[in-house]
Amino acid sequence: MIRIEIDEPTLARTRIAISPLCELLCGLFLLERNPGPVPWPYQDWAARAREILRTDPAVEPVLLYFRLGSVWPDFLGPHPPSALPTLDEELAGLRATPAEVIEAQFAKHYPDGEPEILRPFRTDRAAALARLSDGLAAYWAAALAPYWPAMRAALEEEVLLRARALAADGPDALLAKLHDRVLWERPILTLVKPLEQSFDAFDKRLLLVPLIFSRGALLCSGDDPDVIMVTYQSRGAAVLADRVAPSAPADRLAILIGRGRATVLRALTSPATTTGLATALSLAPSTVSEHLSALQAAGVVHRRRAGRRVLYGLEPAGVALVTLLDSGAAEFVS
Repeated sequence: MIRIEIDEPTLARTRIAISPLCELLCGLFLLERNPGPVPWPYQDWAARAREILRTDPAVEPVLLYFRLGSVWPDFLGPHPPSALPTLDEELAGLRATPAEVIEAQFAKHYPDGEPEILRPFRTDRAAALARLSDGLAAYWAAALAPYWPAMRAALEEEVLLRARALAADGPDALLAKLHDRVLWERPILTLVKPLEQSFDAFDKRLLLVPLIFSRGALLCSGDDPDVIMVTYQSRGAAVLADRVAPSAPADRLAILIGRGRATVLRALTSPATTTGLATALSLAPSTVSEHLSALQAAGVVHRRRAGRRVLYGLEPAGVALVTLLDSGAAEFVS
């Protein structure tokens, strides 16, 4: 467990951002921690990514992350500089990491001296940072860029929903419902993972980063004196799937209302737009719209406008259907 004590000023500064670089890193960790088969919906992506890592010499620098262990300096995975940065912007920040930041983080993480694989970041900083950034860019172009438009759409939907919840209900309610591996018991935020750490986040800014690949790891960065970053699993991972999710036996909800409508109904445990649902579920927008119309007519789904977007969510009858009849078939869409 990682336990973070968060004071009131830090909690009040809670923000949400997307990070292509964090997605890239968590995708690598997913491969590292699952040397055999990976879970749905990552199988086809993982096969492609492993082939790229095995055969493309341009991506060789990213193998550094496989050798770092569970805890490493944050400059190797910095927090996003804005709410919606591009990978190029994040890599520009990585390339420009000041020598004093590296020295301070090495002193914190490696008081007896940094490991040999990281020594070039001290002895030839600019070249080491450029080599790593170039390797990350090459790996992104080959392994992630083809998926990014759909991933970004799903993540933007996630940010919209969480930002709306933050504005309407405040940071306590947001953190309490963030994810089942992120637990909030004021003033302690706990990340459920096989690592024991405790630290304080006082007078900082809490930055929440949803990740399609957070199944690979929950990241927490606290080296920055002004920002603490916590990642969590976003909905929408199904955009990576080239095949449908495994069917659960005796899916009573699907038997009652049909598989398509059951999938949409389950996905609405968090409100979503038609486009967001179509992206997350790999369905045509017209198909999702048809299912939503039927579910709304049945009184199990409602429609609400949020700015220029229309969000759909569950009515109490819809919540009851999912709770009573759902067989848990859709782990990644809720």
